[in-house]
Amino acid sequence: MNPFPDAAPPVMPPLSVVMPVRNEERHLEDAVRRVLAQDYPAPLEMVLAVGPSRDRTQQIAERLAAGDPRITVVPNPSGQIPAALNLAVRAARHSVIARVDGHALLPDGYLRTAVQTLAESGADDVGGVMAAEGVTAFERAVAWAMTSKAGVGSAAFHTGGEQGPADSVYLGVYRRGSIERVGGYDEAYLRAEDWEMNLRIRQAGGLIWFQPALRVTYRPRASVRALASQYFHYGRWRRVVAREHAGTINMRYLAPPAALTAITAGTVVGLVGVGAGLAGPWPPLAWLTAGFAVPALYLAGLLGVTATAARALPPAALARLPVVLATMHTCWGAGFLTSPRSLLPARQPDARPGLAPVGGMARGAGRDAD
Repeated sequence: MNPFPDAAPPVMPPLSVVMPVRNEERHLEDAVRRVLAQDYPAPLEMVLAVGPSRDRTQQIAERLAAGDPRITVVPNPSGQIPAALNLAVRAARHSVIARVDGHALLPDGYLRTAVQTLAESGADDVGGVMAAEGVTAFERAVAWAMTSKAGVGSAAFHTGGEQGPADSVYLGVYRRGSIERVGGYDEAYLRAEDWEMNLRIRQAGGLIWFQPALRVTYRPRASVRALASQYFHYGRWRRVVAREHAGTINMRYLAPPAALTAITAGTVVGLVGVGAGLAGPWPPLAWLTAGFAVPALYLAGLLGVTATAARALPPAALARLPVVLATMHTCWGAGFLTSPRSLLPARQPDARPGLAPVGGMARGAGRDAD
């Protein structure tokens, strides 16, 4: 059923916000408050799918639900994001679904603008920009890198751009039928679940629409270790997508592994040259020290990029930027290069874990007839 009645101006449909949460004690209350404070002119509910947490996330979620009838809490025993999203979609009652994360802060008017864009564009999913904003010096350096082509390439949902069709978008406001038609989120994908489901929506003839007016504040990782883990797993799972969906890889994804391979090879060759030089008075292999030119050029590039950020970042954040960029590039590349096939073994298309496709689940059962 089309959730948008034929009317001028369009009548806003009831909307369900689904939020996967785990270990979100620091941000959950603010994230929920930002959603419930939206000026959305139709019924709105929130479904929090709560995974096993090491902090007070469960207690905070239950307290929020006890204080507001618009909030429902459902358990997510696995703690994995795609499973949480499928559980929340099943529990949701409305025909438009907005995904919001527990550390994302929606700006005023976000839901209204997203649903209007969904109606005007005819898209299946609408989303915008991951507007990274840091608090500490390290977080500010990460935020700059995550919104720069030097850090993450030319993806519009990181760096902005004109509105229009896109491969994927940040978060997303979906027509429920579009999610169900492709079987929901693939629960085998522990990263890149949005990108992968949006790919299946596009393969089924659907439209993903980027709306730059939708800017959601994102809090970046607060340490080198956390950032390295994040980007290592990003690289690993992007390789999984490339294996299962041929033709989805491009130069933006190949640049980090190519750079890491070149830097590693250059360093190894340079060390061989140094070893040869130490063996005697400039033997023939000593020229291999020229291999150090590759990591030296990369370092020079990092310093050049850092110089361009001098006006945007305070000195403490600027000093951390080369480390941040190198961590993002090399860890993404390492994850991509070492991604094992065992992360997602070969399987039949009908073995995809997720929601039952339309026809396999009762539309409207236990939901509003909106």
